[in-house]
Amino acid sequence: MSILFLELLAREASAVEFEGPIVQARAAGADAAAIEELERAKVEALKVRDLLKRRARREAELSALYDTAGDLAALRDLDAVLEAIVHRARQLLATDVAYMTLHDPGRGDTYMRVTDGSISAKFRALRLAMGAGLGGLVAQTAVPYATADYFADARFRHKEHIDEAVKEEGLVAILGVPLRLGQRVIGVLMAANRSARPFHQEEVSLLASLAAHAAVAIDNAGLLQETRNALEELSRAHRTARAHGEAVERAAKAHDRMTSLVLRGGGIEDVAAVVTDVLGGSLAVLDDLGRAIVGDVGELDAGVFEAARASRALGRTVRRGELLIASVDVGGEPLCTLILRSDDADERILERAALVCALLLLFRRSVAEAEGRVRGELLDDLIARPGSPGLADRAGRLGVDLGAPHVVVVVRHEGQRERAAFWASSQAAVRHGLAAMRGDEVVLLLPGDDAGELAQRVARELTSSLHSPATAGASCVKPSGAAGGDRAGGPENVAAAYQGDRAGGPENVAAAYQEARRCAEALIALGRAGDGAGAAELGFVGLLVGDGRDVPGFVARTLGAVIDYDARRGTALTGTLAAYFGTGGSPSRTAEVMHIHVNTVTQRLDRIGKLLGEGWLEPERALEIQLALRLHRLGHTYPPHTVGPDPI
Repeated sequence: MSILFLELLAREASAVEFEGPIVQARAAGADAAAIEELERAKVEALKVRDLLKRRARREAELSALYDTAGDLAALRDLDAVLEAIVHRARQLLATDVAYMTLHDPGRGDTYMRVTDGSISAKFRALRLAMGAGLGGLVAQTAVPYATADYFADARFRHKEHIDEAVKEEGLVAILGVPLRLGQRVIGVLMAANRSARPFHQEEVSLLASLAAHAAVAIDNAGLLQETRNALEELSRAHRTARAHGEAVERAAKAHDRMTSLVLRGGGIEDVAAVVTDVLGGSLAVLDDLGRAIVGDVGELDAGVFEAARASRALGRTVRRGELLIASVDVGGEPLCTLILRSDDADERILERAALVCALLLLFRRSVAEAEGRVRGELLDDLIARPGSPGLADRAGRLGVDLGAPHVVVVVRHEGQRERAAFWASSQAAVRHGLAAMRGDEVVLLLPGDDAGELAQRVARELTSSLHSPATAGASCVKPSGAAGGDRAGGPENVAAAYQGDRAGGPENVAAAYQEARRCAEALIALGRAGDGAGAAELGFVGLLVGDGRDVPGFVARTLGAVIDYDARRGTALTGTLAAYFGTGGSPSRTAEVMHIHVNTVTQRLDRIGKLLGEGWLEPERALEIQLALRLHRLGHTYPPHTVGPDPI
């Protein structure tokens, strides 16, 4: 008969089925001893059945714990691990719902992290204060709690919002165990049923084991995240260090290229070419006045110059929109500014380029100042000691040919003496001339034979550089042996009047200097500050200030067109003009004096106006014409003409 019970055990029959063999024996008329033997066999079989069932359950629990440990070992996503633990707790304890709350250090309560089997949105969003509800009590005391009937249990504080959420979920029996890391509770793992049921000690232990695994998972996840953060930080630091090292190496190579160029005699243009080769884009280099040395910057707004000032103050590159600006100063004064338009924002290379350009400019300035002193000393000797030996040789070593035509320019200005001296030295070096500072004057000896044009150009350019009026007087250096004084001659000399011979004499530089000074003083006295002129451009005033008193030149410039016309055509325009001024500008009285018809006078005056140009009757111009007529009548230019019949 025991074989029947073994078969029932083998197919995992229910407890009711174990009554079958006894019922069958009684129906077959078995005696009492046989029935008693079957009862004992049934009891033993049921004991074996219970043992096997407990062992199967234990095996399932151990398998679940093993799988959980495997999840932890695999370091899966924390949310996935916690969801698996909660799901296994619900399955192993055969409850309707399982869930986990975690502690929120910021708010001091616990919140729902994972739920399994929940159907209420309010329940899934529930937060439990410490000590409130069963979960809050477990979190506060770190002790497992179980209740077969939640709403009838008075061991914990019931909160209205908690009870409402529990009621909406339909929970009755609840078991909660703490999630502990050492002595610290980080959350609560709970299993709940929607009907009343007790929770046995084995179930509490099982849930506690799952809670321990969950705590380990959370701790491992925190450590893993910290490790990942540390690795990421180290990775960023490594990338930053590598990028910094590459940038430093790149800047060093660019600096070596620029240094090599300078040592081979390269200039700012070569340095700029290196920068654009390395960084791309376009680069402009400005001098201390904001003028472009290299590149074309177009119109610059005030913001760019503000950024340049900020760059000098900070000692580094400053960004202005899409421009990178690096500026260098010396003694608080700007020396050079680099403006780069490029997508490659390597500031180190631009800053090093700015320093190299600044050094080149300083070197040029030092060389210019040294050469300027030598040139200035030579010009001083030409003015103060014109008879000193070796002046021509000294000039030749500086690239100045004193045998060629030269013009002395004297400039009067206000303030900024050093800037004016630097500008003059630069001009002298570029134009193969000489420059010196004599008191508050700038003195230049420049190649050329047009004193007026040079004076005007110097006045214009120096005024622009100083941003204040610079007044320039000029005089051509007379050739060696020239005695000065008036020149006589005929019509063939009119065009050449006041030009002088082509070559100048070193011994006459001093005289030209004095005349140039008088021209500058005359311009200031005439209210023409900021202008430039030689004696020829000063009209009759030039006769007073000019050293040679060049009367023929004055007459030629003022009246030469009329005199030449008379000489070519045999007309009497000059005499008619003299008679016209002599009669107070009356055409009728002029006709009487000339013994011609008044219409003839009108025609001659019309011809004279065309020859002399517009404005010849304006007071100042008329005064010069009358003076030229008187000098011409005195025989300083042409022999007097006989006034006779004139057909115009």
